[in-house]
Amino acid sequence: MTDINKPNMTDYELTRKEFRLDVPEYFNFGFDVVDRWAARDRNKLALLSVDENGGNPRHLTFNDMSKASDRFANVLKKQGIQKGDRVIVFLPRIPEWYMSVLGMIKLGIIPVPTTVQCTSKDIEYRIGLSGAVMVIADDENAEKVEAIKERPKSLKYLMLVGKDRRGGWLNFDAELANAQEKVDGVQKTRSDDPMLLYFTSGTVSYPKMVIHTQASYGIGHLITAKFWHDLKPWDIHWTISDMGWSKAAWGKIFGQWTIGAAVFLHDAPAKFDPLLTLKLISRYGVTTFCAPPTVYRVMVLEDLKQYSLGKLRHCTAAGEPLNPEVISKWEKGTGMKIYDGYGQTETVNLVANYRCLPIKPGSMGKPTPGFDISVVDIEGRELAPGVEGYIAVKVKPTRPVGLFKEYWRDTEESARVYHGDWYFTGDKAYKDEDGYFWFIGRADDVIITSGYRIGPFEVESALIEHPAVAEAAVVASPDDLRGEIVKAFVILAPGYSSSEQLKTELQEHVKRVTAPYKYPRKIDFVTELPKTISGKIRRAELKRKEWEGWQRK
Repeated sequence: MTDINKPNMTDYELTRKEFRLDVPEYFNFGFDVVDRWAARDRNKLALLSVDENGGNPRHLTFNDMSKASDRFANVLKKQGIQKGDRVIVFLPRIPEWYMSVLGMIKLGIIPVPTTVQCTSKDIEYRIGLSGAVMVIADDENAEKVEAIKERPKSLKYLMLVGKDRRGGWLNFDAELANAQEKVDGVQKTRSDDPMLLYFTSGTVSYPKMVIHTQASYGIGHLITAKFWHDLKPWDIHWTISDMGWSKAAWGKIFGQWTIGAAVFLHDAPAKFDPLLTLKLISRYGVTTFCAPPTVYRVMVLEDLKQYSLGKLRHCTAAGEPLNPEVISKWEKGTGMKIYDGYGQTETVNLVANYRCLPIKPGSMGKPTPGFDISVVDIEGRELAPGVEGYIAVKVKPTRPVGLFKEYWRDTEESARVYHGDWYFTGDKAYKDEDGYFWFIGRADDVIITSGYRIGPFEVESALIEHPAVAEAAVVASPDDLRGEIVKAFVILAPGYSSSEQLKTELQEHVKRVTAPYKYPRKIDFVTELPKTISGKIRRAELKRKEWEGWQRK
């Protein structure tokens, strides 16, 4: 067995020079990764799942996942769902998410993972825009689906996961039990065939649809798992993420299972429990851990030295920049560094800190092997060290593996993010003389709070639905714990006056019509909003004043 303490990458420059990903003409993550591990070792652990309290562990092997996904593929075939169809997967952190998603991938059906924080309105929008033919949900989220006032025409099938029964819903367990064990007659998927669809947030529109291919995530996330997570085949890896976010794809399935590492899954309660998290790491032998900065910010408030973290050897963070102070407190309390990483729903890991390189506290790190990344101006010209510009990925002459295919059904937006030889991430940074990247901020107005990306337009639209609101602008406001929080500037409609009671009413309104995590934690009532000559709200000005005021404290 290889030395567990030896990093997968020992020479950064040499690895970047020599590393290449092999992309065959045909590839399918279900058959070519999961089934191959199952054939190689039928007892190899793939998933260790525990309930809300951290008990009732389920140990599922690659062989278990192979068989279950075959059965589910046959369930889908029986219903007449075909390659290219979209299916909403509206499930919490449970093994059935994997069984259903893998079954779809094997058939070339496109899963649409959806966060359980979505409301009925969110789900209705996602079904309608994606043209989904099926929704798979547990009982709690099935209620949200049934609450949709006008069901989208594309939706033909509903499937319920769990012991409950609902009229008009297929039951996951019953269908799986009656399905044939082996799937056959499957049309092969090409490496460039669509594999997965995620919804992401924008600033001037509702969420966009991001399409990933079998290669971009199924092969590309090897970069994430091998070099940043530093995974070995005997590791147990835990990424804290809702199953509906792309962070789950980053840390809960693709790269991890390609390497052969097991994934730890906690069906956690809505409110994060730092003490339980620390105990579970030790109790179940978690060896590598990844979480958004908010999780680390909460955990370092504990006396970390009193907890045994067992076999834990490597820690990573992503979702937003991580404060140097948190990194320092974690290292003092646990003896381990946190290796920050950067990427998007549209990509795999792009920039990171690695075990083989010194960490510069506060830096994003350096580009991952397989990617040519730089800081450029709006024309795509590379900028000198210390000069702020746009984080961009080189796509010519060779498009890197790990980049999304397109914004589905949005050719204008798909074209907008490319400038010459570069894909623009929409974020700004500068490089130092040593090639380390330093994050400045987003070029757009997306708010990143606790690792979640929130488009202001969605929150503004929800606020305006309330009769008391004549106009609203939403920006990111700095917060010591969450990094950023949602703040709303509201112009009231005639006949309404500002009050703490109205603030609470507006917050609860936004929770109901969007999702609980999107509500504005701060609301200012104003009489006017800064606007451009064309009438567009100047969010950048509002945000600048927020951050300047915070920095003067």
